[in-house]
Amino acid sequence: MSLDEAGRQLEAAIHDARVSFDCIALGELERAHTNAITARAAVDAAEYAIRVEVERRKHEGESPVATDDIGPSPVEAPSPEGQVE
Repeated sequence: MSLDEAGRQLEAAIHDARVSFDCIALGELERAHTNAITARAAVDAAEYAIRVEVERRKHEGESPVATDDIGPSPVEAPSPEGQVE
């Protein structure tokens, strides 16, 4: 599993968690429970992929935190003056 796959798994977890949340609001508890389980499974898969990559980098002598892997954040924080940085 790659870091790209970890990202896909986290996106799937977000989706399943949102569906679960909506199902709770609608009173569909069986479906909410199912989606909560699949969200957790996706998070577990992502965590495993990340852990494998960290261990691989440690084994190869690379830093587990490489700046080329860090992309822009999905949400930019506003500066104190209210401008987006």
